Amino acid sequence: MTTADVDTDLSKLVGEKTAKALKTHLDLYTAGDLLYHVPRRYDQRGEHTDMRTLEIGEQVTVLAQVLRTTTRPMRQRRGNMLEVVVGDGEGGQLVLTYFQQAWRERDLRPGRWGLFAGKVSDFRGRRQLNSPEYVLLDQGAADGEVAAEVEEFAGALIPVYPAAAAVPTWVIARCVRVVLDTVTMPPDATPSRTRAQRKLLDLATALHEIHRPSSREMLALARRRLAWDEAFAVQLTLVRRKREAAAWPARPRPRREDGMLAGFDGSLPFTLTDGQLAVGEEIAADLSVAHPMHRLLQGEVGAGKTLVALRAMLQVVDAGGQAALLAPTEVLAAQHHRGITKLLGRAARDDADTLFGAAGGDEVPGTQVALVTGSQGAAARRKVLAKVADGSAGLVVGTHALLYEGVDFADLGLVVVDEQHRFGVEQRDALRAKAEQPPHVLVMTATPIPRTVAMTVYGDLEVSTLSQLPGGRSPIASHVVPVAEKPAFLDRAWRRVVEEVQQGHQAYVVCPRIGDSGAEDDDTPPPDDAVEDERRPPVAVLEVAPLLAEGPLRGLRIGVLHGRLPADEKDAVMRSFSAGQLDVLVATTVIEVGVDVPNATAMVILDADRFGVSQLHQLRGRVGRGAAPGLCLLVTEAVAGTPARERLDAVASTLDGFRLAELDLEQRREGDVLGAAQSGRRSHLRLLSLLRDRDLIGEARAEAESLLDADPDLSAHPLLAAQIGRLVDADRADYLQKG
Repeated sequence: MTTADVDTDLSKLVGEKTAKALKTHLDLYTAGDLLYHVPRRYDQRGEHTDMRTLEIGEQVTVLAQVLRTTTRPMRQRRGNMLEVVVGDGEGGQLVLTYFQQAWRERDLRPGRWGLFAGKVSDFRGRRQLNSPEYVLLDQGAADGEVAAEVEEFAGALIPVYPAAAAVPTWVIARCVRVVLDTVTMPPDATPSRTRAQRKLLDLATALHEIHRPSSREMLALARRRLAWDEAFAVQLTLVRRKREAAAWPARPRPRREDGMLAGFDGSLPFTLTDGQLAVGEEIAADLSVAHPMHRLLQGEVGAGKTLVALRAMLQVVDAGGQAALLAPTEVLAAQHHRGITKLLGRAARDDADTLFGAAGGDEVPGTQVALVTGSQGAAARRKVLAKVADGSAGLVVGTHALLYEGVDFADLGLVVVDEQHRFGVEQRDALRAKAEQPPHVLVMTATPIPRTVAMTVYGDLEVSTLSQLPGGRSPIASHVVPVAEKPAFLDRAWRRVVEEVQQGHQAYVVCPRIGDSGAEDDDTPPPDDAVEDERRPPVAVLEVAPLLAEGPLRGLRIGVLHGRLPADEKDAVMRSFSAGQLDVLVATTVIEVGVDVPNATAMVILDADRFGVSQLHQLRGRVGRGAAPGLCLLVTEAVAGTPARERLDAVASTLDGFRLAELDLEQRREGDVLGAAQSGRRSHLRLLSLLRDRDLIGEARAEAESLLDADPDLSAHPLLAAQIGRLVDADRADYLQKG
């Protein structure tokens, strides 16, 4: 076979049929794609795969030994079923079932080791794989094909790749072997000086060792080198962007001593925390210079980030500009609009016009507050957009509708993005592009971010953290309600809700799904570590609400809130709940952020294992916002010892959002954190672990800054641009480079 390079199409190397399967199921198109499709883990014959950790519904590849086989006639139809019991060497077992394939018993003899790939299911309490693909380590594949690439690894490290049902790991291993034997390795973009100082393998050696490790020591060195490449590419891109942004022109928005901000601060009925004051000074200084602010404001649930953002917005309005607050949902946008107008001296109107259906603007001393949402009528929309365009609305709150063509600002000076992870980079850029000069940008997140995540994903931003909660916040007690083990606990949970209402308080009941229209009605994305499973569908708001009204919560005033309700109905429900006219609100995660009802003290989260750690922490933050203590009950069928149950136990054990964020990160796919979550596309980052590689990321940051100090335009290192393009998700890289 002729020598090829990393850009060679896989069809020229492994054949059309296999190449098509790799493209269709794994998005692998070229030799380079396959070289960077690194193993998920490495097994060794004689070592076990812990079968007790396998989740129902998970697609797995396990290294196991055949223990026994049984062939018996099927009860419901003609023919035989072969059952093969395999073990992991530590007492864990799986049952492999084959229908009308008794001949496989000749291959699957007791004592043999093999790789078995399939989807984990449960039958009468036993975990099993139905008709799994397999390859034996001392014999060819089950279909008669000689698996030489696995044979040579017998007794050595065996790579197990991220695979698909149609492309098992041993097929990928065979293709990798072809590529390694025929492809000319890519040039090494990492400067030789850096490799020597950091004791890094050369790229060709690292790629060989990551796929066909000669020892665990060489495997560790290979993984470190490739993780370095990823960390360095990201950090170099972020540092370049940060330096370029520092040179952009922007209109300064200095603080006025006699403006709206001063009047607002003087009218507050409470004292700002030391953290709010300190962060406020950082932001005020950023707004006062002739370069655009790019700052991330993070903090615990209820730390007062919105108040800090409002003070920044008022500083910009005082300086003659406009400030826009972009919120992910209409419920949250309305909440912000209502809260801002109330804080600034005029409560939301009580007439027939709702915040969603009226003109969308409220006058406050010195400016108007406009609300822009997608559900506004044509007449109301024209009226509010005119106020935005002529500058009479200095404060503009809106949803994605702010991004649409036809929404024009007179002088957009500050963009505040609330819950930044709900918006793609293109959406943030679309709003920023509505200003004549680059506006100042403040992005907020109520999900605490570990330092290495902030350094890697938001390394082009300055980071401010609010860790101090305002006075008056009450503690929140959290408990797991294990209904599979103790069904009576659920009855007690509903009694606790009734008790809270009898004491004059209110409660939330949160469900993962809306109901009555299939999967597409789901308001709630699955947790990052979720797998497709064979359990019942998640409970739904429209199913749970009537059951509660007729059952354990009979006699209470129950409201329903979800994303599919018309905007005016959502607003009416939230107003009723806020006013105490409803006792219980049954909702999806539409109430996850921003909703502030101090009288709500209890929350029951049904199917809590269907949510991610950070999402549970956000939901829990809706209670305990007043003088009375909060209670959060996490209802689950997950049994003790499973990853899902451990996740819930961790949430119940602490209110430390930063600790939970690290736990969330441990269970998330690194690629999504680093790239795909920002752009909606698959990330090319494979090996970098934000927790395990903390020191490596810090070293890469320092190296990137040093390199750019010496060579700002990278004229001496042209290969680095190509490396960035390969290792950083394309959309993310474009965003970082264009600024």
